[in-house]
Amino acid sequence: MIESLKKYCNSLTQYSRYKTREVYVGDIPLGGNNPIRIQSMTTTDTMNTIATVEQSIRIIKAGCDYVRITAPSINEAQNLQNIKNELRKRGYKTPLIADIHFTPNAAELAARIVEKVRINPGNYVDKKKFQTLEYTDAEYKAEIERIREKFSPLVKICKEYGTAMRIGTNHGSLSDRIMSRYGDTPLGMVESALEFLRICKDLNYHNIVLSMKSSNPQVMVQAYRLLIKKMEEEGMNYPLHLGVTEAGDGKDGRIKSAVGIGTLLEDGIGDTIRVSLTEDPEFEVPVAIALAKRYKERENHTPIISIGEQPNDPFNYSRRETFEVAGIGGTTVPKVIADFSEEGIVDYADLKHVGYLYDSIADKWNMSDQASDILYIGKHDLPVELHGSLKVVYNFEKWISLEDKSKGFPLFAGSEKYLNSAQKSFLLNFVEINIYDLFQNTFDKIVNDSAVVFVLTTNNIHGMAEQRRVFFELMNRNVKNPVIVKRNYNNVSQEECLLYSSTDFGALLIDGFGDGVWLTGKDSLDKSCDRPLINRINFGVLQACRSRISKTEYIACPSCGRTLFDLVDVTNKIRSRTQHLKGIKIAIMGCIVNGPGEMADADYGYVGSGLGKITLYRSKEVIKRNISSDNALDELIEIIKKDGNWIDSVEI
Repeated sequence: MIESLKKYCNSLTQYSRYKTREVYVGDIPLGGNNPIRIQSMTTTDTMNTIATVEQSIRIIKAGCDYVRITAPSINEAQNLQNIKNELRKRGYKTPLIADIHFTPNAAELAARIVEKVRINPGNYVDKKKFQTLEYTDAEYKAEIERIREKFSPLVKICKEYGTAMRIGTNHGSLSDRIMSRYGDTPLGMVESALEFLRICKDLNYHNIVLSMKSSNPQVMVQAYRLLIKKMEEEGMNYPLHLGVTEAGDGKDGRIKSAVGIGTLLEDGIGDTIRVSLTEDPEFEVPVAIALAKRYKERENHTPIISIGEQPNDPFNYSRRETFEVAGIGGTTVPKVIADFSEEGIVDYADLKHVGYLYDSIADKWNMSDQASDILYIGKHDLPVELHGSLKVVYNFEKWISLEDKSKGFPLFAGSEKYLNSAQKSFLLNFVEINIYDLFQNTFDKIVNDSAVVFVLTTNNIHGMAEQRRVFFELMNRNVKNPVIVKRNYNNVSQEECLLYSSTDFGALLIDGFGDGVWLTGKDSLDKSCDRPLINRINFGVLQACRSRISKTEYIACPSCGRTLFDLVDVTNKIRSRTQHLKGIKIAIMGCIVNGPGEMADADYGYVGSGLGKITLYRSKEVIKRNISSDNALDELIEIIKKDGNWIDSVEI
């Protein structure tokens, strides 16, 4: 059993769905023993009935169980009836969800029409002004009573009409009151929801789903874990809707979503999911389905040795302590290993795919911010001279045959081979291990060897949990060697490989486990034409986990009927001119609902504030308000330049 103070799932070693109460959304229940439900959200103007209906149908045909539609005012809430009638007329009975933020009267009307309403506790009653407020306990209690007065009418309507409700906390829109008492923390997110949830419980209303969304997967994961802990303490077990908000688009958006959502799914957490991409909503659905389907047969995995007390804190990030071996581990960033063991390296052109461009005329290397740190070439010879920062690793049999062994480092297949070898590198040796090696006598004899980095592998379908169990064991035994996490994915599509590896690496990195990542996939990715994708996944996961920053990060919302400009087009334009600004976070928000709050996790913000109008932020501070969208990007760049954060782009 997991130590009770740290308990947030059924088991850390045996896959098991976390059991929640069943909640009906129309005729499609979630939670309980039901499958993980899939949903998405329309991006059309809710007042455009036909456009919203037709996009809803595309979402439904893509595989959604529920469709969410924004209702920012009473007019949109009223039009939900027309949308619902038209969908039913066309033969579609999929439950609809009204998305509400600032307007209780719209929520109360929508609750009489659709099958579920989503409210955001951060701005349903409160208005965010970024003020620091001091409350006595009596004053804080009075604030809760104010919330009860404003919120109770909606609860009573939902009870009367059999309407479900999602209390959906967004990290970017915590109220000033919550921020003042709990700070910008996962605990603040949880308490924001619990304030509303306790009112529902007092009114004997339980048709509720909860969510804890953030654009930072680490914050998101910690908030959901803490929510479960807090619910159990109060005798609650409401189902959970999972999502990483403002994940962005393309592969980066998918990677970030998989890191957050997949980490929780690995522990059996989650009853319904939405992947929030800055793309047309029907493209979100296959990603969500791919994430969920991975767990349909997960219970049948090879047994993993159970653990009593969990040695790390699942609610707060702390990187596992290691010593440094030749630039790996310690306080250094996690390393990226590029695997050339199948085909070897033919010429300099091969290295471009892992971030190195050699100019033969100038005899000079250009290195990208996403350049791999280590090359594994197995049994092959190295026909080219490498950049000085690159480490080369051979399998032990090849390394032992090298005339100059200082030109590379060996990989030993297990602790016994390392222990029994007469020849080792005095500086750096990679030793491949799995969970079973930990319980061999030879392993105990090499732990804390100052020249050893472990390469951790698994063949278990519940591989993340097995590898995490190894890290638990290393912590309990006070083993400080750095560990490279290696995963291999065969016979899966490239998209599945991207999602699965993002989940499996990300779930470990989010908890501070792993000093490097090593991804292979012979039948899906390990081909020369796909090597840039391997590299992108590796660095994308590290960035999503905030373990290693190698590029600009875009916190881009997925668009909805509130959006005041074409998010896909604008995001691409901003990216085309700023993607070389390593480490800068730019938030691109279609409206003000989450915009100001998400600025707190971004360096700069570009937020729709009216038709053709943009407000620019530095963090959460407004720098320019309601400027023309025609020159807003130029003005954003000028702000970045004035702050001294601009560099000129260098192509590789």
